[in-house]
Amino acid sequence: MTGTDAASPVPPPAASARASWRDSLAVYLQPRVLIVMFLGFASGLPLALSGSTLLVWMREAGVDLGTIGLFALVGTPYTLKFLWAPLVDALHVPLLSRWLGRRRGWLVIAQLLLIAAILLLAITDPARSPLLVALGALLVAAASATQDIVVDAFRVESLPENEQAAGMASYVAAYRIGMLVSTAGALFLVSAYEGAGLTRGAAWMWGYCSMAALVLIGTVTALVATEPEQSRLADQATSGEGAFKRVLHAAIGAFSEFLTRPDAAAVLAFVVLFKFTDAFSGTMTAPFVIDLGYSRNDYAAIVKGVGLVATLIGGFAGGYVARRYSLVASLWIGAVVQALSNLAFAWLSTVAVSQWALALAISVENFTGAIGTVIFVAYLSALCRNPLHTATQYALLTALAAVGRTYLSAGAGYVAAATGWPAFFSISVAMALPSLLLLAWLQRRGHFAALGPVKV
Repeated sequence: MTGTDAASPVPPPAASARASWRDSLAVYLQPRVLIVMFLGFASGLPLALSGSTLLVWMREAGVDLGTIGLFALVGTPYTLKFLWAPLVDALHVPLLSRWLGRRRGWLVIAQLLLIAAILLLAITDPARSPLLVALGALLVAAASATQDIVVDAFRVESLPENEQAAGMASYVAAYRIGMLVSTAGALFLVSAYEGAGLTRGAAWMWGYCSMAALVLIGTVTALVATEPEQSRLADQATSGEGAFKRVLHAAIGAFSEFLTRPDAAAVLAFVVLFKFTDAFSGTMTAPFVIDLGYSRNDYAAIVKGVGLVATLIGGFAGGYVARRYSLVASLWIGAVVQALSNLAFAWLSTVAVSQWALALAISVENFTGAIGTVIFVAYLSALCRNPLHTATQYALLTALAAVGRTYLSAGAGYVAAATGWPAFFSISVAMALPSLLLLAWLQRRGHFAALGPVKV
């Protein structure tokens, strides 16, 4: 060792900082993190195909607002996925699981079913056969929800502790990009097909066929990935148990742990209602923008383009809030700002058509909604403490969180038709009151303090 080495065993602060930044960036290039990133894209892609993009197609086809609002019910699989999450945890897909492993086998079969469901939806006509459209959308949602269950489990099991944060960040960013592709990307693609001379119905059909082809990105990712070691060890540990016994243990363990907690009913109600104010207004965003006189391309470029940027910035802001303040204080901030953001849409409905006004309203709503989402995910993560049941418990909580979007928002179209857009979005603000009351009650009961510090 030289004299310089002996005198300076620790690198200078600047060099250490540079190394730290290099290490922080390098983790995003780890093969496991990249795999999770592509799976995030696969998870985000199908959501809008049975949601906002489908609603634009239906509104252009002349479907009335009441029927469009009822189509929120096709998201039922997202609310019930916890019912078959134990099956995904405990059972194997014939042939595929033997070849690829339990998690990758389920990934491939879910994606193949998803492609078939999107193609079925592509050949429907919203104006002539709304029931067939509903069936296709329901099948898309079911296959998508199953994929989400598997991807969540794969992410948790495949990433070591020092890569979990980077993996989650990559997953969320890619998820948003997948949603952007199936909303703005799909709408631009439909416009391009129309510009090439196709009829509107044919353009929508080929737009959905193109989205089905993009699901293959997730399938290729599943084939390239390796089965998580934890999944392999779990298979070995339960190899002597029958299928029914494995499913029973996974289900009972996950659900009983929740139901025996203090104030369990209030906690689950809070999970359902926290994002309800967003869900109630969000169900009608697509027909609202079209009704105001904005074009399909305006919707694609502003709502899903500018909106994506605002969402990503809001995600960073939500992370800062959650690190800076306690969990309960962060939840209060998220709940209030996401509710008040609906007033931006109420204002938009009273002004002349302007791309700048639309961009401002969308930016406010997406920015505040992302803050609420990040804080809410931190809370859900804090509730999932037992690693033996993480996948099933997280599926239960995210399914409950989707109840507001799926069932409670089903009548939003009728409310909008009866009251008009300004009053509708003012009513959407009031939809936050039940969650605020539950938040205050749980805080007084010491629920959030019992969870301890939460890392985001």
